[in-house]
Amino acid sequence: MHHPKAKQKLIALAVASACAWPALAQQASEPAAVTTSGASGEAPMQAVVVTGLRASMQSSLNLKRNADGVVDGIVAEDIGKFPDTNLAESLQRISGVSIDRSIGEGSKVTVRGVGPDFNMVLLNGRQMPTSNLGDLNGRAFDFANLASEAISQIQVYKTSRADTPTGGIGATLNVMTARPLDRPGFQASVGVKGVYDKSSTNLPGDVKSGDKVTPEISGIYSNTWADNMFGIAVSASYQERNLGYNTASVSSGWKGPFRGDENNWGTIPQPGTPGSERITNRPGPTDVYSVPQNLNYAFSGVQRQRTNGQLTFQFAPRKDLTTTLDYTYSENKIHTRRQDLSAWFNFGPSASSWTNGPAAGPLVYTEIISPANSDIAMGGADFATKSENKSLGFNAAWKVNSHLKLELDAHRSTAESMADSPWGSDNVLGTSSFSRGNTTADFSQDFPVLSIEGADFTRAPQQVTGSAFRNGYMKGEISQAQFKGRLKLLEASELNFGLSATKVDNRSAFSTMQRDTWGGATSPADYPSSVWHAETVRQYFDKIDGSGNPNLFNNFYTFDFGEVRDLAIKASGRPDLYSVKERWDTDQRTQEKSKSLYLQFNTDWDTRLPLRTALGLRYEKTEVVSTALVPTPVSISWVSQNELPVQFGAPSFTTLSGKYHNLLPSLDSDLELRQDMKLRLSYGHTIGRPRYDQIAGGVVLDNLSRLDGGTGSQGNPALKPVKSKNLDLSYEWYYGKQNFFALGFFKKNLENYAGQSKLDVTLADLHTPVGGAFWNEALANGCGNADTTCIRNYILRNHAGANGVTRGADDPSGNATGTIVGQPNDPAAKFRITTFSNQKKADLKGLEVNVQHMFGDSGFGISANYTYVDSGLGYNNAGIGEQFALVGLSDSANVIGIFENAQWTVRAAYNWRDKFLASTFDAAGPNPQYTESYGQFDLSVGYAVTPKLSLQFEGINLTNETTRQHGRTKSMLVNATQTGPRYMVGLRYKF
Repeated sequence: MHHPKAKQKLIALAVASACAWPALAQQASEPAAVTTSGASGEAPMQAVVVTGLRASMQSSLNLKRNADGVVDGIVAEDIGKFPDTNLAESLQRISGVSIDRSIGEGSKVTVRGVGPDFNMVLLNGRQMPTSNLGDLNGRAFDFANLASEAISQIQVYKTSRADTPTGGIGATLNVMTARPLDRPGFQASVGVKGVYDKSSTNLPGDVKSGDKVTPEISGIYSNTWADNMFGIAVSASYQERNLGYNTASVSSGWKGPFRGDENNWGTIPQPGTPGSERITNRPGPTDVYSVPQNLNYAFSGVQRQRTNGQLTFQFAPRKDLTTTLDYTYSENKIHTRRQDLSAWFNFGPSASSWTNGPAAGPLVYTEIISPANSDIAMGGADFATKSENKSLGFNAAWKVNSHLKLELDAHRSTAESMADSPWGSDNVLGTSSFSRGNTTADFSQDFPVLSIEGADFTRAPQQVTGSAFRNGYMKGEISQAQFKGRLKLLEASELNFGLSATKVDNRSAFSTMQRDTWGGATSPADYPSSVWHAETVRQYFDKIDGSGNPNLFNNFYTFDFGEVRDLAIKASGRPDLYSVKERWDTDQRTQEKSKSLYLQFNTDWDTRLPLRTALGLRYEKTEVVSTALVPTPVSISWVSQNELPVQFGAPSFTTLSGKYHNLLPSLDSDLELRQDMKLRLSYGHTIGRPRYDQIAGGVVLDNLSRLDGGTGSQGNPALKPVKSKNLDLSYEWYYGKQNFFALGFFKKNLENYAGQSKLDVTLADLHTPVGGAFWNEALANGCGNADTTCIRNYILRNHAGANGVTRGADDPSGNATGTIVGQPNDPAAKFRITTFSNQKKADLKGLEVNVQHMFGDSGFGISANYTYVDSGLGYNNAGIGEQFALVGLSDSANVIGIFENAQWTVRAAYNWRDKFLASTFDAAGPNPQYTESYGQFDLSVGYAVTPKLSLQFEGINLTNETTRQHGRTKSMLVNATQTGPRYMVGLRYKF
């Protein structure tokens, strides 16, 4: 006998299993007018046709209830009407799902504490490639590239299944688009919105651009004819958005950590030595502490243009055969303008006060500079990027007979990101006034307060200093073929089987044209005073506590990037120094070829309490080849106090390879305690492949080294994927048509995490002037080991013209400028190389609580969830060196209140995420970065003017929340960012 639950289903089983059966699911992906048949072959049952927010929540409930394993999802309210404009913002409403935000909008997802790189994103059941210049070598999918109008539903599979493509340890997310044969007949809608992002008005004039209100247009058309033999669906959307964000940060990381009894470059004086009297609450001998490398205020204006489109043809020559041909396109263009003010610390004489240990952070840190001739740095940037996603796919689903169904699916998809500006994908044009005296950073409040003594822009006018023009490129390409079958066995069992072949090509390339003339590139006289525009800092951080401090150095200058760039070219006569390179410095390419096959046996058991099981086994084999074109280092040149850029010669190729295979079992079972209650148990193995930078071949040295050495990275193509053994237990009570309560426990045992290790490497053929003959001679003649200004003055004034020594003019402070290149008799250069190996294990467990309740026919309802996640593997803030800890691990909660009647639809949503470890490295090395807890309130209001015409208002981040990250202590700021609320008003017409 078969499981009687088949008679209780409110939506097609195909919807619940769409991740494994994309074509069949595409035929049943919409919540309206869906048919289903039970395992016994009984007559199809017609689901009720419903629309609106309550219907969307009911369909999501049914999706969860009828699935094998633990599945959550979001279903569109109507054709062309997804609950949120941004898909990631929608996903965060699901228990266990947290999001990372970029430019004030959701972009990447973390599921159950597992980060974005280890969550697999599918489009209609197909693996999608990724590209992101902000994360040049990651696997994380950026949901900001996709508009929501063409999406019919998103399914989040939290437990493993043999018939699901591998790669998702946290979850597999299947994004499904509209299909014409899913909703026979004519369907169409069009929408227009005006978008006002308040953050776009809180910016300096030189980065502010565009209109305050920007347009968003979308439309979808679907139709079938010839008795539903043919179908076509077309959707398109275009959105412009102007926004801004202002960030205070220690952007170059924290120098350290040092032990309290340590003497090194950057340490504070030991007790009893000169300068120790200026230290309050000095860290103890065994405490650890760090000092800031810089403090930066950055003001960024962004213009974004997003275009999406999809075209789908379906042909069903017979009732048992359906073919689908679809093409999906998205383009996301982002133009960024930035101005900043910063001060750099060179770790000379200082005064400081500290928090208590064992991990001590500075409350106030002052560097004593006399005379006042250091740089007040003010930089500008103007760059643009473009990301394109293209996917062409074909699917054929054939019901051979009542017992056998077959499906063939193939696609080729690409994701490509590149510069969209002649000035590159990122850049900076540095300017300075050399009039900075004693400099203080006050970290005692949320906002870090920079104070500068002696600033005099008249005595030391602003001039161009160093610059960097970077060009980045990333392309991911996937060719995939999947063959699947479903064979009905006996009366209540079926065998799912399939095989697939996937080829993933990833390429990331970049180059940098960097001019390290941070002591001054030309002369202040080359720049008319009219090009510098006076601005103030405080007004742009008014929502962050501490920005009102009267000690804030409040005045700075901005400029038009293009105008000042032209002046720098004119003054130098070298346009090539202020442009991107024509060739890549580094070009890394990886190819992964995977083959897989699976069997999954599903059975409905005729027991006293109805039981369904799905037992599966999947085999995966992957081969990896990595080829890298990397530059060859030829020399190191000392250009300023702590700037030693590496000079590179002709690049060379290296090729490395690796391979691995995995056998992945899975078991899903659900026990029906009664008709409205279920108990689920799932166990399975999943894998998550390493990031592309972890498997890239070749040693890549960073362009800039420091007095204490340089840094670089090297991948390892032989890395194995992270493997997770997953256990899930959940209780679900569906106590009403739209009401449910669920309590779930999950545990993951993870192994083969790639540990990020630092290797100290000495390059025998590369030499540094630090510690060389001239350096030691300067020390012997009275210069202190940390007084790099004295050392440079001595070498440039006493050895000008010697091998490697080129003297320039004195700077406005009277110090010598020029370059000192390492010679063969100087010490060999040392670099700390980041590499990877499978060495880490971790356990992860958590609880999820869900409740959804509609208050009868009142129109009011509530949906709430809470997720608790714990690893037991935390970061030791008092530890020194590289540590392994799970990033992205945090509790989260959602509360959503709704009201809906014939005319009004209101949804008020609050999302909260607790503090979490975001990274185990900052820009300076192995230091933790914690994202502080964050909550956001959003509101959506719709009004139906007529059954076809509706008005809508959306408000995002209505309470204007700010974000903040810190290091080992709260006072060790990483960044504090202020954005602003966003408002949208629109019209939607359904034909």
